[in-house]
Amino acid sequence: MKKEKPVISIVGKSGAGKTTLLEKVIKRLKEDGIRVAAIKHDAHRFDMDRPGKDTWRMAQAGADVVAISSSEKIAMIEKVSREKSLDEVIAMLPDVDIVLTEGYKRGDKPKIEVFRLEAHKERLCSSDELMAIVSDVEWDDLEVPCYHLDDIEGVVGEIKKYIEVMGNNKA
Repeated sequence: MKKEKPVISIVGKSGAGKTTLLEKVIKRLKEDGIRVAAIKHDAHRFDMDRPGKDTWRMAQAGADVVAISSSEKIAMIEKVSREKSLDEVIAMLPDVDIVLTEGYKRGDKPKIEVFRLEAHKERLCSSDELMAIVSDVEWDDLEVPCYHLDDIEGVVGEIKKYIEVMGNNKA
């Protein structure tokens, strides 16, 4: 039986520092040999292919899936008739120790909310959705761990505990 991949969604308002936090966390997890997948949720249309390039031309010709592969990386672009759910995207991933998403604030995965007073007026998530909050504000009323924006070790420790609880002994 295939075990479920642990997934944590990093959520917050635009400009809160989600990507910056993810960059630091991923780098730190990789130092410990943890295999990480990162998924960015884009509520808008995005385009990874550049006009005129071979893969773009193949897509323009009507290919439903275009893949490009080299000795260092592989990428696949698939035209879809509807947005895939987070679980459907996760099912497409290779074996990793943790999946970290940026976004999916309405999803059902455990969340770490990035909250900066400059970007927020109120929290996005209720306490029962959160596994932690990363903030420049002190939170006394939360029943989840609260970390300062610079406390990468604390956030990584929380993620490693979650990986362990989910049954992957890599943490």
